[in-house]
Amino acid sequence: MKRMAMTRREFVTTVAGAAGALAIPEARAATGSDGYALVAKVDRARILADAQKYLAEEPQTVTVAHSDRSAGGLHDYFSEGDYWWPDPKNPGGPYVRRDGFTNPNNFVKHRDALMRLSVMAPALAAAWRLTKDKRYAAHFAKHLRAWFVDEATKMNPNLNYAQAISGVTPGRGIGVIDTLQLVEVVRATRVLEVERGISTADADTVRAWFAAYVNWMATSKNGTDEEHEKNNHGTCWVLQVAEFSQFAKRVDLTARCVEHFKNTIVPGQIAKDGSLPLELARTKPYSYSLFDIDVLSGICQSLSTNADNLWVFKGENDKGVGDAVAFMFPFLADKSKWPYPKDVEFFDDMPSRRPSLLFAGLALRRPEYVKVWSKLDANMTVQEVIRNLPIRQPLLWVDPALRA
Repeated sequence: MKRMAMTRREFVTTVAGAAGALAIPEARAATGSDGYALVAKVDRARILADAQKYLAEEPQTVTVAHSDRSAGGLHDYFSEGDYWWPDPKNPGGPYVRRDGFTNPNNFVKHRDALMRLSVMAPALAAAWRLTKDKRYAAHFAKHLRAWFVDEATKMNPNLNYAQAISGVTPGRGIGVIDTLQLVEVVRATRVLEVERGISTADADTVRAWFAAYVNWMATSKNGTDEEHEKNNHGTCWVLQVAEFSQFAKRVDLTARCVEHFKNTIVPGQIAKDGSLPLELARTKPYSYSLFDIDVLSGICQSLSTNADNLWVFKGENDKGVGDAVAFMFPFLADKSKWPYPKDVEFFDDMPSRRPSLLFAGLALRRPEYVKVWSKLDANMTVQEVIRNLPIRQPLLWVDPALRA
């Protein structure tokens, strides 16, 4: 039987109850385009507690550490492929791949520094948005200057040396996924610029860095290699370029993202049953499926307009992002129902609070999604789980300040 559509008033009433009888003013109700009041209510205490701690944390950029295995310089980001290990049959030779098993001896200091920024900066921005306390915006801006403006500490705007493999390559296209950690930093910067938490002059200095970086993503071999990856890597390229191009005012690249999403990502990844076969084929099918629907949902939040709502876009098989979320929903509500192999790592630490449930719940008027979202754990402690949840401040993604 076809599911009956809710009226706006029915949805507002239902979702308020689903999230714990939250008081949501009718003028800013949790409709498909504006769940700001809802998220502010649910996440306020968490945001402010985290942001208060982060006020004491000084910026740390790529210049804090350098690896002898990097082919780049002090300002070049460097990381190594997660699943590549020394070959026991050829010690000292090229590394070999063990899918799903992370090499603990990899150089991770740049990745950790980038993730640290991605955790702290958006929390500071969200705290400012809730309180207008200038301390939060000032400390947020301090992190931005260190990473993207100050000559002594800033990172070069490329990923030429990301996810290198010893004895194989100094850097790869799939390493571009590492700057997925910058997506929410840029989202936060856009919100604060619009709401005057930071000046346009300060935003412009950061914008120059991202203009250079998004151009690199769109033109370099590593960048375009990642664009054409068929699985979650291709999805992550779209979300990154979507946010970076809007901030950098590259409307041509924003349009390219929409086209790639419609013509390649959705039809190439989402099966007739709503599953993501390329992610289910991995040794961590649960976490990769959750990760990909989060990024797909982020794309819908980032690129949807009043004239072109990506939440309702369907591929040739009549399936879209909403169907992918619907496929995973039962296994978010009850992980014990997962019918596929368990992930080889971190299965017991999943799922954590997924933004895809919130975004789809609001956009498609599915209050049961919002109810489960509100009950999942938002205080993650396992680094790998945190790294694979690039949208941690959904307040910034439902903010009416960036409503198209």
